[in-house]
Amino acid sequence: MNQEYDRIRNIVKRTTLFVRDMSASKQWYEYVLGMSVFYDKEFILSGTGLAAGKAGDKTHLVILKADDPEIGMIGLLQWVDPPMPAPPVEYKLGFGNPTFVVASDDAKETHKRAEELGTNIHSAPHEWSTLGANGKMKHFIGLSLFDPDGYFFECNQLVSEDD
Repeated sequence: MNQEYDRIRNIVKRTTLFVRDMSASKQWYEYVLGMSVFYDKEFILSGTGLAAGKAGDKTHLVILKADDPEIGMIGLLQWVDPPMPAPPVEYKLGFGNPTFVVASDDAKETHKRAEELGTNIHSAPHEWSTLGANGKMKHFIGLSLFDPDGYFFECNQLVSEDD
C-alpha cells in the first residue's frame, strides 16, 4: 500500500500504566525520575472507556508530569475494588512491553536514587554515543532500569554534541 494520507494532527500527551501498588509506584516516579503529581483521584469505572475492568470497579489514577506542562505525562492506574490480579513482575522487553526514553540532567543521581529504592537496574551509568537526527555525533551517559511493575526506562544525559 503506497498511499499518501491527509495529515491528522494528534499529540500523545500521556501513557497510563497499570500498577500493583500506587504508593510504591508514585514514590518511584517522584523520587527516581523527579516527576510531580498533576492529578490524583479515585473514581468508579463506567464500563465503556477502558478495555479492562467493568462498570462499578473502583480505581485510583495518579498522573505525573515532568518538565513539560502538557506532554510526556505518565498515568498510574490501580484497581482498588475489586483488586485486579497481577501477574508476577518480569524484567524483560518484548512485544507489548514499552520502552520509555527519558532525557535526564543527571543520570548518575538517577541511578543512586533508583538503587536506594531497590530498583532492578539493567545497566548502570555508562558512556555511549550515537549519530543524531541532525547529523552530529551526540555523547551521553546512559542508564537502563525497570520501574516497580517491570516497565523499562532508558535514561540518557546529553554530555556533548560534536560541531
